[in-house]
Amino acid sequence: MAKTLITAPPLFVDFDDADHVDLEHWSKLLSRVLRHRPDLVGIKLDKAGWASIEKLIAKLQVRDPAWDLARLMMVVQRNDKQRFELNRDRKRIRAVHGHSVPVELGYRPSRPPEYLFHGTTRVALSGIRDKGILKGHRRYVHLSVDRTTAMSVGSRRGRAIVLSVRTGDMHRAGFPFVCSSNGVWLVDRVPVEFIAFE
Repeated sequence: MAKTLITAPPLFVDFDDADHVDLEHWSKLLSRVLRHRPDLVGIKLDKAGWASIEKLIAKLQVRDPAWDLARLMMVVQRNDKQRFELNRDRKRIRAVHGHSVPVELGYRPSRPPEYLFHGTTRVALSGIRDKGILKGHRRYVHLSVDRTTAMSVGSRRGRAIVLSVRTGDMHRAGFPFVCSSNGVWLVDRVPVEFIAFE
C-alpha cells in the first residue's frame, strides 16, 4: 500500500522575521496537544493520532485568537525536526512520533541500519547502564541515524552524550523497528548488551 502521508504543507507562509514570531513556543504547544494532551484544548485524536485541522484551529483560537491556518502551516513547515505531518487531503494533522497517549501510527516494521544513535545526558547514564534505554512515558525509544542529530536531541536536557546502538544485531535478535516519516527510528526498548558506552 502506498504511503498516504506528506510532511510538506500546501501553503508556505513567509513571515517577516521582524514580526518576532515565537515558533518554538507555538511548536511546543502543538507538540504537547498532538502528542500528550489533546484534552488541553478540547480535541480528540483518532486511533492513528490524527486531528481535524479545522477543529484544532478553532480550539487553539480560544487560547490565542492569532492561531489560524497560516500560523499552523508555518509551524508545520518550519519545524526543524519535522515533527508534524498532514494527511493526503490536508484536512488532518498529527505528530509523527513521541506520543504518550495511545495511538497506532501505522508505520511498517523495517530493517534498521547496522548502527543508530541515542542522545542522552550524563545524569541518565547510570540508569541506562543498569536497565538499557527505556521508552519512559513515550510509546517508543527514539534513535537517530547520525551522531549530530543524537547530540542535538540529548542537548535539550543538558550536556549531551551520544550512545551507539547495534541495531542490526538487535533486529537479527528479533527486535522490531519502525521508521517514522521524518526518519526517526523507533523501537520498544534497547537492552544494555546492544549499547556501546564510549
